[in-house]
Amino acid sequence: MKYCCAFFATPFSLHPVLTGLRYCPAGQWFIVSSTSESVSTDDQHHAQLLRADLILLGVTLLAAVSWMFSKEALNEFPPLLFMACRFSAAGLLLAIPGRRALAALQAHEWRASALVGLFFGAAMSFWIMGLFNAHTLGEGAFITSLAVVLVPFISWLLFRERPAKSIWVALPLAIGGLALLSLRHGFNPDPGQLFFFAAALLLSLTFILNGRAAARISALALSAIQLVLVGVVSFTLSAMFEDWPDTFTPTMWLWLILSVTVGTAARFLLQTYAQGLASPSHAAVIMVLEPVWTAIIAAFWFTERMETAQILGCTLILLALLANRWSALRRWLKR
Repeated sequence: MKYCCAFFATPFSLHPVLTGLRYCPAGQWFIVSSTSESVSTDDQHHAQLLRADLILLGVTLLAAVSWMFSKEALNEFPPLLFMACRFSAAGLLLAIPGRRALAALQAHEWRASALVGLFFGAAMSFWIMGLFNAHTLGEGAFITSLAVVLVPFISWLLFRERPAKSIWVALPLAIGGLALLSLRHGFNPDPGQLFFFAAALLLSLTFILNGRAAARISALALSAIQLVLVGVVSFTLSAMFEDWPDTFTPTMWLWLILSVTVGTAARFLLQTYAQGLASPSHAAVIMVLEPVWTAIIAAFWFTERMETAQILGCTLILLALLANRWSALRRWLKR
């Protein structure tokens, strides 16, 4: 089966976090002459879905590991400078295979791509400041993942697009989860939580704009432009507000290279390949695991421990994500 898809790369993937897609099954005619051939086709389809599931599971792990890479990098990197280096390098890497698509873009397509990139850059600037100020990585991952829940609500507010009924279940759960995370000692959210929530709001708007742009622009070209513009926005803000180190230490290079290659480029390639094997709704269910893996890795790598209220808050946010994708989850469970 063939798919027309537009990929939106994020670092969490919610991000990250972190995908806007359009699914267009291309018409294909199959001539089945016997029952055995029909069974064979079904077996191939199931094998393809299983391969997609396993790859997407690996993608969620890579996304979670990239949180660890970024947090380690911030021990020596100014946060905005790190984002500038990471995303500029990743965007340039994507521009190499996408050079023909970039050359074919018209002026209005460049403008549309640039607009999405600017919103994405602002969102990721808030995200990295949230990560810089975060006390708990897992908590930050769950707050950022709220972007997925907010997308249909913001689409309804701004563009009057009627949301699915599941959003009215997901939103109260998400609000309850946020309350548990921020009301542990009265209403006193810390800066990291506020930065992560601002990032989630901007990312939800970015997803909407990206979905509209991706319908008519090459996915590879669009992603390359967006990532480079994240680097440009972060570089500009860093030049205005941060003091830069005189030299890059070997440790800084290590975490930067891992973030660019493993956390961004490899993840992008694997996710794009896997989403060519399964529909976006199918892939979306598995991508819910990203904040879960992030919390587990943070507990192992940074020995983070959540309070009971934090665990309950993250659980409610996870339920909100599942409720938001209930129709896709139901189809996934039935296959």
